[in-house]
Amino acid sequence: MAEPASAAPGAAEGAHHAPKEKFWALTLGSVGVVFGDIGTSPLYAMREALAHSRGGGGEVAVLGVVSLITWALLLVVSLKYVVFLMRADNKGEGGTLALMALAQRVSPGGRSAIIFFLGVFGAALFYADGIITPAVSVLGSMEGMKEIPGIGSRLTPFVLPVTAGILIALFLVQSRGTASVAKLFGPVTAVWFLVLGGLGLYHIADDFSVLRALSPHYGFLFLIDNGFLGFIILGSVFLAVTGAEALYADMGHFGKAPIRTAWVALVLPALVLNYLGQGALVLSHPGAQKNPFFQMIPEAIYWPVWLLSIAATVIASQAVITGAFSITQQAVQLGLLPRMDIRRTSETQAGQIYVPQVNTYLLVGVLVLLVMFRTSSNLAAAYGIAVTGAMFVDTLLFFYIIRYMWKRPVWQATLACLGFGFLDVVFISSNLLKIPQGAWLPLVLGAALVVMMWTWTKGAQILAEKTRRDSVPLLELSEILRARAPYRAPGTAVFLTSDPTMAPVALMHNLKHNKVLHEKNVILTISVAETPRVNDDNRVAIEPMNEDFKRVSITYGFMESPNLPKALTQCRKLGLKFDIMATSFFLGRRSVVPSAQSGMPLWQDKLFIFLMRNAANPTDFYKIPPGRVVEMGTQVTV
Repeated sequence: MAEPASAAPGAAEGAHHAPKEKFWALTLGSVGVVFGDIGTSPLYAMREALAHSRGGGGEVAVLGVVSLITWALLLVVSLKYVVFLMRADNKGEGGTLALMALAQRVSPGGRSAIIFFLGVFGAALFYADGIITPAVSVLGSMEGMKEIPGIGSRLTPFVLPVTAGILIALFLVQSRGTASVAKLFGPVTAVWFLVLGGLGLYHIADDFSVLRALSPHYGFLFLIDNGFLGFIILGSVFLAVTGAEALYADMGHFGKAPIRTAWVALVLPALVLNYLGQGALVLSHPGAQKNPFFQMIPEAIYWPVWLLSIAATVIASQAVITGAFSITQQAVQLGLLPRMDIRRTSETQAGQIYVPQVNTYLLVGVLVLLVMFRTSSNLAAAYGIAVTGAMFVDTLLFFYIIRYMWKRPVWQATLACLGFGFLDVVFISSNLLKIPQGAWLPLVLGAALVVMMWTWTKGAQILAEKTRRDSVPLLELSEILRARAPYRAPGTAVFLTSDPTMAPVALMHNLKHNKVLHEKNVILTISVAETPRVNDDNRVAIEPMNEDFKRVSITYGFMESPNLPKALTQCRKLGLKFDIMATSFFLGRRSVVPSAQSGMPLWQDKLFIFLMRNAANPTDFYKIPPGRVVEMGTQVTV
């Protein structure tokens, strides 16, 4: 579910109308960003599946594993995501949160608890996946160091520290942006897929009988032969399709056509050829099952291919890290997480953002995983459950799209979701069996994030209701001020509030303590649409109340970063003129204290207060000039 490190603005409108040059540029770009994760799966997927099967490198095991991997790619990636889910877009955008917002918009029940929970659960699982992906992919490529002809055995102790060094360097450069190197992502990853396909073609000649694995019945024979063990092996087979959800998540940045073209023309053929080549190699040399990918590299080109594999895994990790930044931005805008410091690292690229807090948490999490698990085989046990869970969430949300957006009968929506849901549940169940080996970790991380998002959402709702009960309606205040006019200060005052019908806390404190009202007063509300972006023409709405007050509403899409000064310049076009540097912005700062009667348990109150205290300063978040801000505090219980 990765978002791109470098996204072309306007690509969300789709590549259908783009000239051919732009179309192929988007196609190449999507190869580097969208398919980086799934492109590194051949490093470990075949190895893990064979390691758990009966007969290891035997014919039934090899043909069965290759058959299962091939059909998983066809059914999960090609059919579910490329053919069906990519048709369900929210103004061109995809991904779990975009799908949640779309389902809420089209569903008759609006923001139902079920849809909301599914979106939160899917987002939480993505973060868990985002911690594991860099660790397992980079470590998987670095383990090729052990197979370097002649010196591999002596380099084994260096695998873990070098992996940690690469990952630390990767996270440290995030603050500088990746626009300059992102141009190489597509070409480098395209070369990687060509090498994957080439190695596969080279080794299919080792045993042409491996082509029988293209028939699905070998997969069924393998599952029957292995019994319950075959069900467990499906968890390892699923490693071949991790990253499939990125097709959907990155749709808005590249367009449907470029992603579909890249998948059909390059990525799918390269992956299938490589798995067939690995299978043929193991059939002819059963000992190669211990590490079939690196065993298939000819000695003469081992170094360049190994270095290319490291580059490919770093690019895949970069896409996941940037995806975590992007989904954080969406979650903050949708009110699932507290405000965070979100920085733009490029003036021209919409997808170029950096979130310091998330970057730090991911780095710490990745390093802890390396110390805990130490090998990619151990990490592979933890990998998969988060991705299968996120895919299942997509399937459940897809029901609402089929039923309410596409206006299909209930039985059609149910049938479609049962088909894809069956595949998801099978893979989830097989991955759950790996809980003792490490699959518990993403579940614990996901659960912790769900609790955090639920607490923040619930606490914010309680706080808003309490503030509303303690406030005075704005119209009522206007009548009072008309009867008893306070001292009028020159200039304009802007009061930020979440409820435009009630008098903001900062306004009440200004009147109560300073006994002053500005000549012009703007009651400013910032809202987030259920669409990714909002057109500038629809950004600002002005509603004059009387001579003293005007209501201004500014709307952002859930993938946009707020910039109040820039939005307020549009007020001039609508007749509201004021100088931003001669305007005072009044913010209400609430000091929250826990209460046993708040509607949440005491521990949840304390968690909400902790999240509030660590939220980004609204001055920074909304890009307000610091010298123009006046903060007025009040104490509130939750």
